Amino acid sequence: MSGAEVVLDVEGVVKRFRAGERTVEALRGVSLVMRAGLVFGLVGPDGAGKTTLMRLIAGLLVPEKGRITVMGLDATRQSLAVQAALGYMPQRFGLYEDLSVQENLDLYADLQGVPKSARAARYAELMQMTGLGPFTRRLAGRLSGGMKQKLGLACTLVRAPRLLVLDEPTVGVDPVSRRELWAIVYRLVRSEGTSVLLSTAYLDEAERCDEVVLLHEGEAMVQGRPTELAAGMHGRSFTVRAAGPLRRRVQEVLARQPGVVDALIQGDDVRFVTQAAGPPPEIGALAVGFGGLRTESVRPRFEDAFVALLHERCAARVRASPADDGSQATSASSDVVIDVRGAQRRFGDFYAVRNVSFEVRRGEIFGLLGANGAGKSTTFRMLCGLLPASAGSLRVAGVELRTGAAAARARVGYMSQKFSLYGNLSVRQNVHFFAGAYGLRGARRAAREAWAIGDFDLGDEVDAESANLPLGFKQRLAMACSLMHEPEILFLDEPTSGVDPLARRAFWRRIGALARHGVTVMVTTHFMEEAEYCDRLAIMAAGEILAIGTPAEIKARARAPDAAEPTMEDAFIRLIQRPGQPA
Repeated sequence: MSGAEVVLDVEGVVKRFRAGERTVEALRGVSLVMRAGLVFGLVGPDGAGKTTLMRLIAGLLVPEKGRITVMGLDATRQSLAVQAALGYMPQRFGLYEDLSVQENLDLYADLQGVPKSARAARYAELMQMTGLGPFTRRLAGRLSGGMKQKLGLACTLVRAPRLLVLDEPTVGVDPVSRRELWAIVYRLVRSEGTSVLLSTAYLDEAERCDEVVLLHEGEAMVQGRPTELAAGMHGRSFTVRAAGPLRRRVQEVLARQPGVVDALIQGDDVRFVTQAAGPPPEIGALAVGFGGLRTESVRPRFEDAFVALLHERCAARVRASPADDGSQATSASSDVVIDVRGAQRRFGDFYAVRNVSFEVRRGEIFGLLGANGAGKSTTFRMLCGLLPASAGSLRVAGVELRTGAAAARARVGYMSQKFSLYGNLSVRQNVHFFAGAYGLRGARRAAREAWAIGDFDLGDEVDAESANLPLGFKQRLAMACSLMHEPEILFLDEPTSGVDPLARRAFWRRIGALARHGVTVMVTTHFMEEAEYCDRLAIMAAGEILAIGTPAEIKARARAPDAAEPTMEDAFIRLIQRPGQPA
């Protein structure tokens, strides 16, 4: 592969933007080389510079410094030629939702100058590749999220490009759709000889790339094959078996140990990574009740390497939060605080949710999972009191939502997937506003505002407009505001989408601490590894619950001769693709 043609050469690229009164250096001297015939990944969290670099490569932006050559063309001086030679699918691809699948294809074929004589054969290939053949007459606006992504990809490919540039093509789609999109990418490379440059925040997806560049805060930290980067972590990756509630305690204690750079829950194990190769810490010596737990060395993963690099770069800001003090639960009980019986939600003749029943106990972390369009968001909105149920009973904090939604909302906190605070207000102003909105007054209001800014490390950004904050800070601000009134129940809708792995881990440590102190947490997520943090899960499809149980129980249901130890993603996909079985 070393002798393969170079399709992309980026050298010393710098790009700056103005954000309010600040100048943001989005890219800081980035260099990389991509050879033909590869799936090449730009890997990093939101704000790392991935989208900016892709727009520069596509000739849509001009760098302050540096040079970009795309298939022998200068991306700055020959931008129109570059745009004619590559296929570019941005995060928000411009589908026309009032046009059908076929009409969108025809429109993009016209825009890309595809001769009418060549269209029928190309359309047939694309429909077979994406599985959209039966849906050519359906309006794009009525497709699921995953189907929209596949249609966007098909429109990008109506003229077969030598280089395909995909900006986070799987963001916000469920694991089934993610696997289908990756199957399309592999087919393009192997069958059509296309070179693919894609960006992703999913580290498991990065492992599927032939080569990756790790981006963080506008800098390229390292380039290489994922397997080679993982191999450099030999002797630093370990697991300890700690099933049930004990696993969260083990993970919390390990995360605070000097010399441990990462600790996360993985099934019935806690996986942790040390700062240097050598013997791991003695688990039994770290806390009471850990005796008899056995540590094993395991093969390192690409994720271990990425998190270790981030930890080295960001060590100064990585610390345990004040809430994460390792103390035992003080309020956990078996009380049922969310009780759903026969819930339904109709939109005309369409049932978005049909006969859903489950319960959640105090201090429990409960995950609601499902493919796009499964009904989980509708269920979530009903439980938050944002959408009335068509039938059934939903009790939250002892209040029947159909008659007392306002009373229930006063006892819950809600953090939405999209940043929902006031972007033109500063951090301090948002905190002050939400304290008042939740009815806090006097000394308690002042104390809670000080807690929010101090406990969530927002002091350095307290006067910045929240719209201009990095995503990790936005997430912390949103969570601080949702907890301002010390709610009994916390609803989290895709809370970690786009944030870096360190921020995700810190977020889940905080969630664990809240649950330990009696707060009930209900969460939706598309990160299957995050589902492992939940005490119990419900998986939905077509508006109904397919399965409910602990992560271990869910995975046990997916065991098969070819999958003796299925991952949570394996289990999710097997259950989703076998609808109709009893839950």
